[in-house]
Amino acid sequence: MDTIATSTAYDLVIVGGSAGGLSVAVSSLRSGLGAIRIVESGSAVAFPDLVGENQLDVGYGETVTSIETHGDDLVVTTNRLSYRTTGVLIADRRPLPDWRPSDLRIESDRVLVDTLPDGPDPEDVLVVGFADHAVELTATLAANGHRVVLAAAGMDPTRLSPAGDNLLRRLEHDRRAAVLYRLTPSAIGEVDGFPMAYFANRDAPDLQFDRVVIASPRETLTPADVGATDDAVATGRLWFVGEPDPDVVDAPPTAPGWRVGEAVAAACFPDLVLPTPASTIARRQRHRGAIEELRAEFYNATITAFEPIHDELWTIRVRPDFGDADYIPGQYATLGLGYWEPRIDEATDPDLDQRWDKLVRRSYSISNRMFDEFGYLNDDSASDELEFYIVLVTPTDENIPALTPRLILKRPGDSLYLGAKVAGRYTLAPVQDPDDTVVFLATGTGEAPHNGMVVELLRKGHVGPIVSAVTVRQWSDLGYQVKHEALAARYPNYHYLPLPTREPDVPKRYIQSVIADDGFAEEFRVVLDPDRTHVYLCGNPAMIGLPEFGTDDDDVVFPEVTGVIELLVERGFTLSHRKVAGNIHYEEYW
Repeated sequence: MDTIATSTAYDLVIVGGSAGGLSVAVSSLRSGLGAIRIVESGSAVAFPDLVGENQLDVGYGETVTSIETHGDDLVVTTNRLSYRTTGVLIADRRPLPDWRPSDLRIESDRVLVDTLPDGPDPEDVLVVGFADHAVELTATLAANGHRVVLAAAGMDPTRLSPAGDNLLRRLEHDRRAAVLYRLTPSAIGEVDGFPMAYFANRDAPDLQFDRVVIASPRETLTPADVGATDDAVATGRLWFVGEPDPDVVDAPPTAPGWRVGEAVAAACFPDLVLPTPASTIARRQRHRGAIEELRAEFYNATITAFEPIHDELWTIRVRPDFGDADYIPGQYATLGLGYWEPRIDEATDPDLDQRWDKLVRRSYSISNRMFDEFGYLNDDSASDELEFYIVLVTPTDENIPALTPRLILKRPGDSLYLGAKVAGRYTLAPVQDPDDTVVFLATGTGEAPHNGMVVELLRKGHVGPIVSAVTVRQWSDLGYQVKHEALAARYPNYHYLPLPTREPDVPKRYIQSVIADDGFAEEFRVVLDPDRTHVYLCGNPAMIGLPEFGTDDDDVVFPEVTGVIELLVERGFTLSHRKVAGNIHYEEYW
């Protein structure tokens, strides 16, 4: 198509509707610039919602062919129009050709680089990346109805564009995406034909998805890529979003997109007085309504019940404001509160001034109230709430907990953050025979996932022996004791063994000693036969005793203190680990 000349004058023309380009457009408008045009070669910008919200002027399907000078102005010519402008920002960036992650072992053909799934049905998708491009992929997947988790270890909020940062917050708030800010997979294997993301951090569980999408790094364009003349570059009013290339002499100026609006205003309109804004945290701390604004911005669920067991132990039920509350018994979800919320103790969070307007998050196993209001076994698949069993973590010199000292002050009707993804492979899926023995071993609130698993087995008519044992300090720490005893009285194949260790009326016994002394056979005539038994472990790592694995799964080193896993392995049990389908199952995210 022939180029059509136009005399329209712009303060700024932005080439590329990327996250950086959109951020520049919005920040430039707020800096005082008037006429701004975004030129986008595709049919959509990265975050379409921002166009209407900010009344952005976008030309779709336009590819830049040249950038030249005309008097004091720059002229941007596309395949459709020419634009006379004071300044130009190139916000497009290109992928590195043939790039593949060199530090990530991939053993699945369902791992894509910069390519989105094209199937008709929603899928569970893991996006791996920490820059604007990863956010763009996450937003597109969520808009297409997929269930998305973004593994974003290394993400620096100061390097993320405001458009990307704001959209990420919105996706989390609406429970359309979950973000793992400190995690990235060390390897991606394949289990049963689907990719399994393995994390080097032992506090992080392995997660399985339908697809994995890796966001590649982007490369800053050059003047030659957009047909910019030397005269255009020499004006000092042509910018490129990205990092400067130290190997290029006299390279055109680059800048993070969210600061280019200020640079354009200063370079092109020196008479324009720009205010020096206070930091976001300082501004919000001074603003009387800041806390309510932050709650509205971050929180997406409501506490429907708060039931104290004692001063430091409680259960809460949470209803999401968006999405559903579906889960499989044994799985976990993420709860969060802002650092701006009050604490019950006198401790001071490290770096609170920098964190004040941020969320603190932690994953908790989902519990189960066990009986409904009519006295029947509770069916949480029909519920719109999630129950959590939580203990107050007290501060020490080495650790100042951030979440539970705030959570304990909440009551029904209060809001909080609930993560988008309910996850976890610590489920009853391996129990296929209704005659098998199923044993649940826990310490403290580690019994939370077992409550729902016990109910699920009984609801589905499991006839084999079921045992639940939990170690606590005192009788008062057994938040579900009455309910377990009611189950045991109703179902002859269910057995409950509470083990308080600091009560004068009972001998001190730990779970390891119960296993070593065949305590279940003595108490309930339940034999731990490795051919017919599944054992589930959740709680104190010292009780579990997870070994270290070498490069060969047969190369196993157990902890110095003997845990349950070592005792069971000596009896012929097999630890379920990555590709090994064993009969010892442990909860990783405790």
